[in-house]
Amino acid sequence: MMIVLFAMVAGCATAPPVQEMSDARQAIAAARDAGADRLAPDELADAESLLSGAEKYLEVGTSASYWQARKAAISAKEQAFEALLTSRDLQDAAAGRSR
Repeated sequence: MMIVLFAMVAGCATAPPVQEMSDARQAIAAARDAGADRLAPDELADAESLLSGAEKYLEVGTSASYWQARKAAISAKEQAFEALLTSRDLQDAAAGRSR
C-alpha cells in the first residue's frame, strides 16, 4: 500500500506543470489586455521573463527542472497579476482625474 502511495506521489512530482504554465500565460494576457504594456511595463516584463525561464526549465525535462518550472510559472502568474492591478489602479486614477 505504501509503495503505491509513494509511486503516485512521485508520479505527480515528475509531471510537467501544465496548469501552472497555462495560468501564467492567461495572467500575462489579461495584464496585456488591461494595458500593462503601457502602464506597468516593468511588472509585465518581469512576468514574461519568469515565464520564459519556466519554459527553459521544461526543456530540460527532469523532475527537478519541472519543480523549477512550476515555481517560475507561479511567480510569473503572481507578477502578471501585479501588473494587472497596477494597470487598473492607474486607469481608475486617470478616470477619477478626468471627471
